[in-house]
Amino acid sequence: MKTGIIIYITGGGGTQEGFDIQQAVSKLDIKADRVETVFGRSADFDVVDAWWRLTTKGMQKIVCMLAEVTDNLELRLTGRELRLCG
Repeated sequence: MKTGIIIYITGGGGTQEGFDIQQAVSKLDIKADRVETVFGRSADFDVVDAWWRLTTKGMQKIVCMLAEVTDNLELRLTGRELRLCG
């Protein structure tokens, strides 16, 4: 079963200069076939858009994980997860 993860980033730290989202996500060591990121304050791309993108790429299991940007511009998972179905 293919697994997709949506990283929902809260707070505004991800918009700071010097924050590399791809590098920050790779440091999380998440085991998934595909990963999408969503910033909480973004009106252009939200969780529904990320869920749709993962669904169209063939992901059968999709989990949304909450993360926040730390002071040293790294992502920290909060431990909150939500499995999104069908």
